[in-house]
Amino acid sequence: MASDNQRRFYAHPPSDAPSTASLLSQSARGPQGVQAVFARGPPSLRTMPSSSSFNESPYNSVSAGRITPLQGQSISDKFSLPLDPSSWGAAVSLSDTEPDDPLHNPDPRRDRKNDRGGSIFTCRGLTNLGCLIVLAVGLVTLFAGYPIISYFTKKSLSNEGGFNLGGINASGQIPSIPNNYGLIDVDTPSSAHTYTSFADSSEWQLVFSDEFNQDGRTFWPGDDPYWEAVDLHYWQTNDLEWYYPDQVTTKNGALEITIAEREKNNLSYTSALVSSWNKFCFTGGMVLVSVSLPGTNDISGLWPAVWTMGNLGRVGYGASLEGTWPYSYDSCDVGTMPNQTLNGGPPAALANGDPYNGDVLSYLPGQRLSRCTCKGESHPGPVHSDGTYVGRSAPEIDIFESQITGTPLQGQVSQSAQWAPMNAAYTWDNTTGNFNIPNPDVTVLNPYMGGVFQQATSGVTTTNQSCYTQGTGCFATYGYEYKPGYTSDGGYISWITNDIVAWTLDASGMAADPLTEIADRPIPQEPMYLIANLGISPNFATVDTADLVFPTTLRIDWIRVYQPKNAINIGCDPQDFPTSAYINEYLEAYTNPNLTTWQTDFKQPFPKNRLKEQC
Repeated sequence: MASDNQRRFYAHPPSDAPSTASLLSQSARGPQGVQAVFARGPPSLRTMPSSSSFNESPYNSVSAGRITPLQGQSISDKFSLPLDPSSWGAAVSLSDTEPDDPLHNPDPRRDRKNDRGGSIFTCRGLTNLGCLIVLAVGLVTLFAGYPIISYFTKKSLSNEGGFNLGGINASGQIPSIPNNYGLIDVDTPSSAHTYTSFADSSEWQLVFSDEFNQDGRTFWPGDDPYWEAVDLHYWQTNDLEWYYPDQVTTKNGALEITIAEREKNNLSYTSALVSSWNKFCFTGGMVLVSVSLPGTNDISGLWPAVWTMGNLGRVGYGASLEGTWPYSYDSCDVGTMPNQTLNGGPPAALANGDPYNGDVLSYLPGQRLSRCTCKGESHPGPVHSDGTYVGRSAPEIDIFESQITGTPLQGQVSQSAQWAPMNAAYTWDNTTGNFNIPNPDVTVLNPYMGGVFQQATSGVTTTNQSCYTQGTGCFATYGYEYKPGYTSDGGYISWITNDIVAWTLDASGMAADPLTEIADRPIPQEPMYLIANLGISPNFATVDTADLVFPTTLRIDWIRVYQPKNAINIGCDPQDFPTSAYINEYLEAYTNPNLTTWQTDFKQPFPKNRLKEQC
């Protein structure tokens, strides 16, 4: 590093120009005057005095005609301006005019209107005000008015005559849904889209059909939108078969339920039961089914059936059926009580009943969901105007149960409805006017009228003796037409065999019974679902194991449901008879077949009944 003596300092060239190191005259500074804080050079370097005064500048010199050579000027001399702007040539006189003077010089005459406050009632003012009003009204309408207007102007959604997913619309058109999953099968011929009522000859409308034309359909849970097969033993009627989904399919344009002599779960036979429980239901109308019965017309033992039940009870699931099947009742009296008795009576409930069970009338546990149910207890509703619950249940109407009876043996079908509570001695009011049999040579009233678990109203009709699968295999049509309700509603059930009415039960036949102290039982008002099965049980008929040929098959060509055009009511959860919420609340009772009773197995109490318990 160089020493101080080696450092070189460069002095300003000699000049008469003032130095930037000092702004005061020599006399003002004195011997110890203020010096600018610059690095000092060696002692030989001296400061040069300025020859210009503080107020002088190169510009003034120019204007005065004195030109100082640039070579002799300092930086401050070159770029400093005098303090007086007028010396720069700027217009600073009050008399000088500038473009923005009117903004700063008020004029009393010109501005007198504004000085008094002005007015908004100008074109511009009214336009601004109008825009603000429109914006304010729009915001209020959007966030306050629209919800209020929507609430008071909303209308219930209408299906415009269409009926559920895939149903027909008001003009009778049928949508084509992939995989033929519509309520009305696309293979149903157009001639079958309407049907004439047997009761009043009015034209009814097709609301559901299945033609079973697609071969190889399966019915395990989740396989089909409308049908499901069960996997269980139907112990309620002492059946000898195990119901298994593999035993039902579609083949050659028909639904086939096959019973085989195959051991399963310690039972000798395997068959199938399929139903539309909680998938398709209907309330009122007509159901028709084209069937070829299994076996032959002269060998007893098979028990084929196509039937319906209220959706609050699931076939084969005992817990769901305890206290709901086979009731159809909406009164609060002894008919809702266990064994149909209260305080030791009435006497008619204790005598002339089932001869195989001590002559008592009923072993039923009482109507679980009755009109006597205390307020606040578990009940699917709805509620009457008087605050009491509507009596709910799982009634049964059979399209047919086939049997081989008589001498000589011949094919017959029992077409019936099951009831509770029951008449004294199971004798309903089967007098003229309460029922009708158009052809007594073909149909007669069934002498069996009930037992401790049900009362039956049944007609027995001779079948087409050729329409058996081990005969010609032809198909015959069975069904029933009905109107739910009491006598005052015009309630009735008409059963159909071979396309004609076999017999009719009027609601008046199930009128009040003073002997058992019960009220009228209505023609079932619950949403009903479809069931088809092929069983074998000594409880129903003598089983001729020596002559029965296995395997044998129940074949169903098609099934169709019709309703009056002004009374379409399909679905398993109608508003006036809801089922969905109750089923979901107690779902295990509807999905676990090992729960055979509501109280003992499922561990659920019956709701309190105000006739015997304090509400």
